[in-house]
Amino acid sequence: MGVLDGVRIVEIAGIGPGPFCGMLLADMGAEVILVERAGKGGDMLDLGKHAIVNRGKQSIALDLKDPESIEAVLRLIEGADALIEGMRPGVMERLGLGPDVCLARNPRLVYGRMTGWGQQGPLAQAAGHDLNYIALSGALWFSGEAGQPPMAPPTLVGDLGGGALYLAMGILAGIINASTNGVGQVVDAAIVDGSANLMNLLLSAHSAGQQPLERGRGLLDGAHWARTYACADGLFISVQALEPQFNALLFSKLGLGDDPDFKSPYDPRQWGPLRQRLEAVFASQPRQHWIDLLEGTDACFAPVLTPAEALDHPHMAERGVYSRKDGVLQAAPAPRFSATPSASGKVPTRGEHSTVILRKAGLSEEQIQRLI
Repeated sequence: MGVLDGVRIVEIAGIGPGPFCGMLLADMGAEVILVERAGKGGDMLDLGKHAIVNRGKQSIALDLKDPESIEAVLRLIEGADALIEGMRPGVMERLGLGPDVCLARNPRLVYGRMTGWGQQGPLAQAAGHDLNYIALSGALWFSGEAGQPPMAPPTLVGDLGGGALYLAMGILAGIINASTNGVGQVVDAAIVDGSANLMNLLLSAHSAGQQPLERGRGLLDGAHWARTYACADGLFISVQALEPQFNALLFSKLGLGDDPDFKSPYDPRQWGPLRQRLEAVFASQPRQHWIDLLEGTDACFAPVLTPAEALDHPHMAERGVYSRKDGVLQAAPAPRFSATPSASGKVPTRGEHSTVILRKAGLSEEQIQRLI
């Protein structure tokens, strides 16, 4: 009984951000009906029981090239609050499941469209992936060292941050709007749009003169007190002591509080040499030494952990951020609700709920057997 209990979503199976958006809504209690392709997946993107993004959903398997299957999906849409699809522009229309058809069947429907380039524009029909979208939007620019090719964590900035989260927000906003005026609409969630929108905080700093459009020269990506460093054991730590009192504490704990070179932490001319000195300091001891010295203080410190290490970290363990469910390492739902807590359900097998879903949609037993 999560915060979205009573909300029904129809999700046309896809990859990446669309399914992740569906997972977010299912975690919060929405009934998410996942329409998967009939038969076996058979490709590298069919993760089976490991597909965390499908947790908590109900799966129905249909052949979307069959007109009877399309009619069955439309029957499901009649009782849905929203639809999620991540096809290339025009594919849903060719299937007979475009916005005009679906909104005619359900005028209150929020039709959520997830793409990389958007529904229109010169690149709308081109193939692409996460890295391409954030490269074009400018969101990749600050990822990496000055003079080196940029590289961001896979999928996080584009597919999920600029894609799935914006689609989820748009769908929920559309549902709220439809609940007041009965009018559905199309949500065009493009990763190039969302990842560009994520840049607005950095662009504020740029406009204020604190974040030049040159990598490695800004407060957030150039200063010696805002970086990751290698330790003696080959592991890594992070520091981001932005405010004066925090970087003063950091230097003090490192035995550099009285060093005159560290008295002007905001002078960009000093960042390069001081970074080299901190590299030598942190490389002199293993990661655990720095954890013992700095963790839990206001030095703005954290070790760089793998997800498996994060599972067992005392802070993360107490909050239950990670767990192993059915042998799969996964993160708990977020954010947290005090009155209607979210929960992560099981990952369905393909077509596991086909009969139940079609029966609820009012199809006869003969129709159901023919479809499945």
